[in-house]
Amino acid sequence: MPIGKTIAVLLCGALFGFGLSVSGMVSPEVVLSFLLLQDFGLMLVMGGAICVTVLAYQLGPRLMARPALGDQFSIRPSVLDRDTILGAAIFGVGWGLCGVCPGPAIAALGTGNWGMLTPLLGIAIGAYAQGWLKDFGRRPRKAG
Repeated sequence: MPIGKTIAVLLCGALFGFGLSVSGMVSPEVVLSFLLLQDFGLMLVMGGAICVTVLAYQLGPRLMARPALGDQFSIRPSVLDRDTILGAAIFGVGWGLCGVCPGPAIAALGTGNWGMLTPLLGIAIGAYAQGWLKDFGRRPRKAG
């Protein structure tokens, strides 16, 4: 990746982490309060993020000839299948049990919350296991 793109990615990641930190979303207690219907601040943060994303995806290709850091705009079709639904359900259960989402957990490390290393390790192990199981299911079976 060219150095300019790398710097842009790092700056955008830092801005995202800063926004999560300022909004308090790096605290599992805030997330759990939202899930228990006691605090709706997370809904406002998520709603704002959805609005910005929809605007960027709708207006970006109309106002720009090409992306700032890419060659062309493209549409990547997605599939709603059994694996997607199962993965979303597992992610949701994990999120509900511990109140930790990957992005805010990484941002929390930036605030010195080293306790987030445990959930991040679990997320990494789960992602690795999912990839391994998917590859394992694709392997041809030996005849015999």
